[in-house]
Amino acid sequence: MDLQGSLDESVARGRVPFAVGMTGNAGGVTFAGAAGEAAPGMAAGPDTVFRIFSMTKAIGSTAAMILIERGQLSMDTPVADVLPEWDELRVLDGWDGDTPRLRKPRVTATARHLATHTSGLEYEFWNADCAGFLGRTGHPSILAGTRQAMRYPLMTDPGTRWGYGPSIDWLGQMVERISGQRIDAFLKDNLFGPLGMADTDVEVRDHMAPRLAAVKARGEDGTFGDFALAPPSGPEVYGMGHALYSTPADYMRFLRMILNRGTLEGARVLSEGAVVAMCADQMRGLAFAPMVTAVPPVTADFDPFPGTRVTHGFAFMRNEADIPGRRRAGSVSWAGVLNTHYWIDPSADLCGLIMTQTLPFVEPPFMDAYAAFERAAYAA
Repeated sequence: MDLQGSLDESVARGRVPFAVGMTGNAGGVTFAGAAGEAAPGMAAGPDTVFRIFSMTKAIGSTAAMILIERGQLSMDTPVADVLPEWDELRVLDGWDGDTPRLRKPRVTATARHLATHTSGLEYEFWNADCAGFLGRTGHPSILAGTRQAMRYPLMTDPGTRWGYGPSIDWLGQMVERISGQRIDAFLKDNLFGPLGMADTDVEVRDHMAPRLAAVKARGEDGTFGDFALAPPSGPEVYGMGHALYSTPADYMRFLRMILNRGTLEGARVLSEGAVVAMCADQMRGLAFAPMVTAVPPVTADFDPFPGTRVTHGFAFMRNEADIPGRRRAGSVSWAGVLNTHYWIDPSADLCGLIMTQTLPFVEPPFMDAYAAFERAAYAA
């Protein structure tokens, strides 16, 4: 089946209400297609505006790498050296009735810990202890967009295990503090402007609003219904874990820049060495651990390639072995909670994305659509 056929079939079978798929290589875009309506009366397409949520993380990590290249930051800079408020965070060590038992971390957290999701911070969607803490204490979710909301307790000491959470929100704040610019301004000056990503922003600007996709959630009967979910508008903090809107065409420009080791159409935003470091395993012996849902309506369990060692670089998840019929060893990837997904395969000179706006995240029907699209990309 070809790439367009895979998208058409996934919509026809109800795996997704709509989908946009693109592939590219060092030379340019090699496929751009879509199926279904992104909103009533609006066909999906490469210029459809998506809430990309955790696809923001690679952008935030890239911002930090720009500062590393300038000598203003290193992967091993202690977080508290830049953000003293980090030292106020504590490890959740149990409960005394309804009172959390908290202790000081035994390990100094660094920018590397933040970037590789080994800082100890974890989301409530995949950690029942974190969900319990938020529920019992009334601590706001990270999606509240406040500085207080960022101050989740650590679930473990830094550098001791993979735990997916709001680490990149803190990394983005390191960029703000060092650069003296709010993160959205820094990104516009140093990434979005040079790469020509005019449809990527922390807010839905006037020129983007008519192309904004609708969000759907699958109900118990298997059909999709309307669902309201978006990053907060005008927050106290634009969290680099979730704050961006973008289009498939814009995000493909970012992916192709990574595939081209830091440059796109004459604009260089990173050195080749910096991109290699971003994509290399930076976990220092640790590895990705399967993510088990604590909130099934929001996300299914996530173990992308069971039985395959998966690590994390400074910006991306990385598979350490070939996936038959799909990406090769050393490929990097990640996704956003509304099922916007991408991968970059340097060995094959190929990058791709498949994007919709649905919950639950990584539910089996969507993952079938993703696998079909990726297999078609490699067959092509």
